[in-house]
Amino acid sequence: MALEKIYMERCDKETEETIQTESPTFLNTPISYFQKHINEFLYIECPAFEKIKVDALCIEMDDVFRTYMALFGLKVKKKYGEEIKKYLEEHLHTDSVKNYSALFSDMEGLWEINLPLDYLEGFHEEMSIEQAIVLFCGFIQNLIGHLQEKN
Repeated sequence: MALEKIYMERCDKETEETIQTESPTFLNTPISYFQKHINEFLYIECPAFEKIKVDALCIEMDDVFRTYMALFGLKVKKKYGEEIKKYLEEHLHTDSVKNYSALFSDMEGLWEINLPLDYLEGFHEEMSIEQAIVLFCGFIQNLIGHLQEKN
């Protein structure tokens, strides 16, 4: 998946204020950046997200579970709730607590999902932010394919 025309902001978790708008070269930064900057999240917009029904993506380190989290809105109907949760249960790989959440927002008309990247097959802390985003996009693309099969 090509991450062209990408827009990124590093933001403060507490205030949600922009710390800095980042250039595409920030994608080469190791994902472990968030372990060292636990008070930050990265807000990302990219036209490629439209194809996988994602409105925008935030990446951060979870303060409690110490996992790399992808927070995003998934633009699919409310009726897919059980299938989304079932898919996450079956495809997140861990023996510990699967600290994901998936809640439908009637106001936004989309699923607000918090997904631990650590539990995606192929994830490792040495990967770049870009590699983590590509891994995330592949996972969501497979989820969307699964939902379309169930339709």
